[in-house]
Amino acid sequence: MTESTVDKPKSWFRAHSELGICAFLLALGVLVLTDALRIPTDFAQRGPVGPKAVPVVVGTLLVLISVLLARDVLRGGKGEAEGGEDVDLDAPADWRTVLMLAGAFLANAALIDLVGFPISSALLFWGASYALGSRHFVRDPLLSAGISLVTWFAFDQLLGVSLPGGPLMGAF
Repeated sequence: MTESTVDKPKSWFRAHSELGICAFLLALGVLVLTDALRIPTDFAQRGPVGPKAVPVVVGTLLVLISVLLARDVLRGGKGEAEGGEDVDLDAPADWRTVLMLAGAFLANAALIDLVGFPISSALLFWGASYALGSRHFVRDPLLSAGISLVTWFAFDQLLGVSLPGGPLMGAF
């Protein structure tokens, strides 16, 4: 039997690699809690629940989940191997798609103040659909424009969240 056919024993850290996720969740929970406890409440408190409530709950849950996951890993628990998806784990990454999506997001960030939310998000939605393989050159821009207008209207007009309207600023 050669050395390549014999399974090499794993180090303790490789056998318990999930503990890295536990450490990340714990650090994130502590960060959220420390930031939440420094939020001033005098200016934003309306009623019994102030601005600290949700971040404190989220930070506490992150810490709790990290501790419970670490306990499970140390008791021998393992994550299930990838099994039910139709994903070829040996296939290389599709960098063209990733770069096109990143370009659409960067274009949205660069254009939102210049042309407004509806136009920049329509370009984002159309760019994302194109990057992901849709080639309907009439339908996709129309759907993207419709979705971005409905989103802008819902946030700006109905919810009162001010989004830059660009050329549409006085239209509605």
